[in-house]
Amino acid sequence: MTLLLTRSVLEQLVDPAATVAAVRAALCAVEQSAAFQPAPSIVTAAHVPEEFLVMAASGHDDLVAAKLMSDIPANAGRGLPTQRSAILITRLSDGVPVAILDGKVPTRERTAAATAVATDALARADSVELALIGAGGLAAPHVRALCEVRQFRRVTVWSRSSERIEALQLALADVDVEVRAAPTPQGAVQGADVVCTLTPARHPVLEGAWLEPGQHVNAVGAPPRADHREIDSEVVRRSSVFLDDVATAMVKSGDVLIPLGEGMIGADALRTTLGAVLNGTRPGRTHENEITLYNSVGIGVQDLAVSALYIERARARGLGLEVDLAA
Repeated sequence: MTLLLTRSVLEQLVDPAATVAAVRAALCAVEQSAAFQPAPSIVTAAHVPEEFLVMAASGHDDLVAAKLMSDIPANAGRGLPTQRSAILITRLSDGVPVAILDGKVPTRERTAAATAVATDALARADSVELALIGAGGLAAPHVRALCEVRQFRRVTVWSRSSERIEALQLALADVDVEVRAAPTPQGAVQGADVVCTLTPARHPVLEGAWLEPGQHVNAVGAPPRADHREIDSEVVRRSSVFLDDVATAMVKSGDVLIPLGEGMIGADALRTTLGAVLNGTRPGRTHENEITLYNSVGIGVQDLAVSALYIERARARGLGLEVDLAA
């Protein structure tokens, strides 16, 4: 039987602490060669902007994950999400399809969890001021996940939409943290210990000239395209860069590919993964004034780890629909 998990069911299974732990373990497993993480494949047609990204991973409890994510820019004008995805989980040993999940909740939550893992590994231990550029769907999950690893007392948010900031404040009413608006992106960054960019930007919303010594930056929101970025080349040049996966970043992360193409950085600057830091094989932050950057592109092993967590929790609670796909 195959378990079908819809978005509404998956929302009931969200657990930031458990998700952070699952993603941390998955990143360590990749570095230890206990999980397999190939670079994603991009499926498209000539001269059209639509892209379909195929992400896969194996190695977690005899499971294989394959996620198909669509990136349809024209959907913005249709009132539809520009990105959608579905995840298929299959048993490694016999090929039985274990579950099919709507991709929105797992992708959102594993993205926030990976940011939290990176922040725990790279940000200063005394970090209490958090800045967000962007107040969309990634914002509240990020605050909840980040509060699992640091005792933030204030979140300063910049968004083009004051309504979204107000909605974020309401969504975080149960979290012991002050949420306030900033008039500009630079205003949000000033005085922050940790900065997260959470926008679907094509052009930079964060400039390296704004950064202060000792800050940690999480670049998260840019679409998986080589010509899109949220951070300018100066951010990358000034920072020690950490990636979730080198091969994946070299396929679809404009945040690092553009400065690499400009000659602002060399390829040697893009060799350290977050997993290597977690496993102790590469150093993370080396001094208090260092600016660290986690470039989040999202990888299949994160989808696999979080999907496995949700499948276990759904079956324990009797949630979801079991179907026989071979009937």
